Amino acid sequence: MTAVVLACCAVGAVTIGATLTLGPRRFTLSRANVPAIATEEYGKRLLAETTELLGPHNPDPKMHYSGSGLTCGSCHLGTGMEPGTLGLLQASERYPRFSPRTAGMTDIEDRVNECLQRSMNGRALPVDSPEMAAMASYIRSLGDRNAAMGASLRKAKEPPAFKTPDRAADLKAGKQVFSDQCAKCHGADGAGLLATANPIHGYVFPPVWGPESFNDGAGMHRVLTAARFIKARMPLGKADLTNDEAFDVAAFINSQPRPHMANLDRDFPDRTAKPIDTGYGPYADSFPIEQHQFGPFAPIEAYYKKLKKSKSPGKKG
Repeated sequence: MTAVVLACCAVGAVTIGATLTLGPRRFTLSRANVPAIATEEYGKRLLAETTELLGPHNPDPKMHYSGSGLTCGSCHLGTGMEPGTLGLLQASERYPRFSPRTAGMTDIEDRVNECLQRSMNGRALPVDSPEMAAMASYIRSLGDRNAAMGASLRKAKEPPAFKTPDRAADLKAGKQVFSDQCAKCHGADGAGLLATANPIHGYVFPPVWGPESFNDGAGMHRVLTAARFIKARMPLGKADLTNDEAFDVAAFINSQPRPHMANLDRDFPDRTAKPIDTGYGPYADSFPIEQHQFGPFAPIEAYYKKLKKSKSPGKKG
């Protein structure tokens, strides 16, 4: 669900009384400063109960890292254990890696903070905090579950792939899909369904727009990213929307008001590496912002393919 401090770090471990293997970062934290709660199990709880443990209604102001009503599990279903779209089973294999958004290397800790700042509309966790240690350790532990599952079982559980319609999204049609398929859980106003009267306990069904939802710098605010997730996962337990329905409702949801993230113009220093459905400029092309937001995307894809080809080795001009 993200300004991010990125670095190439040496392979190492976190010491919290016992040793937790966290990958490319290396911290030594004293038992006096880090409670025993900093475990993989605590990391799993943080993904499932983000609103209560790190949200804006936590009684301890120092623990206000998430600024929304979302949990990590709002997008990473089953605390990341579901194979396929936005699952975390393969995260340990995929990081560290280069991030076009920052033009630097990124690791799991960076990615956690990206989600907190963008998808959760909050602020970054200190990389040496027990919460970061626990979350990163839990996410890396999912690699063992992924290996145990095996490729054939993972493939069987993979949801059907989304295919982008060759047209602009229809916001009116998307509004109807939302009314028919989504409002019963997320509310007609997109504000979600609270678990209890006390907002600290978060939502049974998360808000998809408004002040408690992800901000406009989040990956889910890109229409193609949202459509892939919706096609693969929604409605929960059914996942039976067509490509057109997923595309249109993703555009409708992302056309609604939500928090704004500052300094988005600093994202993707190499503009040619910017995803074509990024809903904010500047761009390395002359297509209007509305087309980047809602399509049609085929002409933009063709432009960048041609640009890449013209710059490939052996090309003149």
